Amino acid sequence: MSSFENLRVVDNFYQTSLFFPMPTVVISTLCEDGTTTLGPYSLVQPYYVAGKDFYAMLLSCRNSSNTAQNILRNGKCAISFVDDKPKTFKECVKLSWPGDKPEDKMPGCAFRLEKSQIEEETGEARPMVLTDAIQAIECTWVRTLDNAQDDKPGELSGYEPPYHDFNGITSKFGAHFILRIDRILMKKKYHDAIINGVRAQDFPPLPVDYGYRDSKNFWFHRKRWMRAELLPMRKQSLDSVRYAADRADDKIRFTDDALETILNVPRVFLPVVLKGCVEWARENGVELVTAEHMKIINDKRSKEKKRK
Repeated sequence: MSSFENLRVVDNFYQTSLFFPMPTVVISTLCEDGTTTLGPYSLVQPYYVAGKDFYAMLLSCRNSSNTAQNILRNGKCAISFVDDKPKTFKECVKLSWPGDKPEDKMPGCAFRLEKSQIEEETGEARPMVLTDAIQAIECTWVRTLDNAQDDKPGELSGYEPPYHDFNGITSKFGAHFILRIDRILMKKKYHDAIINGVRAQDFPPLPVDYGYRDSKNFWFHRKRWMRAELLPMRKQSLDSVRYAADRADDKIRFTDDALETILNVPRVFLPVVLKGCVEWARENGVELVTAEHMKIINDKRSKEKKRK
């Protein structure tokens, strides 16, 4: 006998048939006249996270929204993560009414905006970013995926088929956008925490929302505290790491003390780590990698992370 009740799956099931925690972000896009407009969203998530030539986010939205129409037009957006203050969430809700035009909602918008870093450096027209955001991602829509390059703005009453599977216009009223990450922006306090090591008190006050549930309210949850749970330590044997290292390259070899520095690396990530070590060794004319070399490689990674 099941301990669950069967709940019917309907449109917007993530709001109406589930308690589904989601992020709260404000997406900025460029209007035809070059001004920036804002729209709050929750259906955003990482898409390409490793093993590709670029990293990407995925946005799901109504294809008639200002956001979708502007992305179809010029392909640029910025995803700003806001704080969990009630006045901030109230402002997000105020911006969320479907059908409001930018010229109607933006004059009364309380969010402060600043010019894109990329625009400042290159002169490329970009939507502005929320000044008070905790972090932001500047993105470009990858039009060519799923052959979506011919999708155009202008159909505000619904698009006719054929539809794409995962990018561009995906249904009569829906759209999905695979957004290449051009740059991640973060306020210094949180930037330094990621670079130097995150503690419980370093996590930013990001809200979690549960969508439009009862035809009256948007519901959200404020950050309270973070609880740390130690990762299980599954140290591999030196023999198993040696087996992988000996097959990473036909010339470059590793000493035992070098391999001991990566015994805690999960097996699934070990080939990537060894590949990076081999590339460093080739660049520096090293054929026998020692523990001292591994320290240099790790320091180099830390410096590269700081630059990013």
